[in-house]
Parts: sequence; structure tokens; C-alpha cells
Amino acid sequence: MSTTFPTLKTGATAQYPASKSISYSSFVVRFLDGSDQRCRTYSAPLHKWALPYTLLDDTEVSTQEQFFAAQEGQAGTFSFTDLWTQTPYPNCSLARDNFSSELKQEAQVTTAALVTENRT
Repeated sequence: MSTTFPTLKTGATAQYPASKSISYSSFVVRFLDGSDQRCRTYSAPLHKWALPYTLLDDTEVSTQEQFFAAQEGQAGTFSFTDLWTQTPYPNCSLARDNFSSELKQEAQVTTAALVTENRT
């Protein structure tokens, strides 16, 4: 059974300002004559998403915390849909082993999630 990243009660996966990064891994071989050759280490880029949450209610925070516990931090894998392209990434993990939340005022809790795509 595939686990998917939880959504908020509005149906959204994240709140603004969410961010996304794409990174490539390559190396450069430099030769004695000054020329170089560039090669990719991986065939596909690595995607990462930063999802800050600033206005969650108790139920939404509980859902996030339960998901984190079920994943056991970075140990678990789940499916995550890119917020910008709606592309599903079936092999993702949380990028942290600790969960924290902060009560700002009544019914306004802040937390964050960092999601990273795993190499297959």
C-alpha cells in the first residue's frame, strides 16, 4: 500500500510560500592541456520541496505529526505530487528526523516539512 503525503482540510498540500529546488550532480575532469570534460553523475535531477505551514489548526497539526511518526522521520517513503507541475513522485522521503511545531496564538500553529525525492 502506497502512502501519500497528507493534505490540509482545504485539500491543498501546502501553504504559501512553498519552495522547490532541482539539483543536478555532475563532475568535471580537467586535462593537462587545460581542456575539460563534463559528465553527469545521475541521469535525472533531484527534486526537493520546502513546505512551511503557518496557520494550521489542531487537527491539521495532528495529521502532520501522525504522518511524521508513521514515516519514522527520514526512514519512510511516500508519494508526493509536485505543487507546480502536478507530477507525482512515488519515491519521496522527509528530509529531517525531528518534528517541531509552535503555537503562535489560538488555533494558529506553525510547522514545516522538507520533502526530498529519493534516487531509484
